[in-house]
Amino acid sequence: MRPVLHGDVAIVARVLYALPDREHPYRLARLLAAAETADSFLRTSGCAHPRYGTGSLMAAAARMPRAPEPDFDDDRYCACWIKVLSALIGHRAQKADGRGVHGGAKPQRP
Repeated sequence: MRPVLHGDVAIVARVLYALPDREHPYRLARLLAAAETADSFLRTSGCAHPRYGTGSLMAAAARMPRAPEPDFDDDRYCACWIKVLSALIGHRAQKADGRGVHGGAKPQRP
C-alpha cells in the first residue's frame, strides 16, 4: 500500500460514514486489501490496477459511495476517523508480524 496521507483517511472515513456501523470492519478490511493488491499490481506491471487504482487508500475508495464531509463537531464522523486510524495501525502490525493483509482470517460481511 502506498503511504497514507490525510486525504486517504478523510475519504475512507466518508465511505464509512455513509454505511451502517456494523459494516465498517468489513469495508475497512476490503479497502486495505484493495490498496495492497493495487500497489502490488503497480509494482509488478508498472500500470495502475484497473479496479483499485494506484495502491493508495484514496484510489481504492474512489468509486465507492461516500457522504459529504461533515465537520469534527459530528461525533459519528470522528468515530469513523478513529476506526480508519485504528485499522491502519492494526494492518501495519499484522504485516510486521508476517500475518499478511487479513491476519489469517477474512472478516465476514454482516
